Amino acid sequence: MILTVTMTVFTWSGVMVAAGQTAAAAALAPALAVTVQQIVHAARTHGAPRPPAPAPAPASDEGDDAL
Repeated sequence: MILTVTMTVFTWSGVMVAAGQTAAAAALAPALAVTVQQIVHAARTHGAPRPPAPAPAPASDEGDDAL
């Protein structure tokens, strides 16, 4: 999916340049780059859920009575 989206964006940019719309392609390039970056980030973090954090160690009362 990431490759498909990236290729679609680059193809669209190529078509705009070929049609003589270089200014439009240049103006929209940052927005397209951010869109691709967000899709890649979402695709990579959408995997298996994280395991729960380990429980904190119980406090030991043995050291307090030794004084």
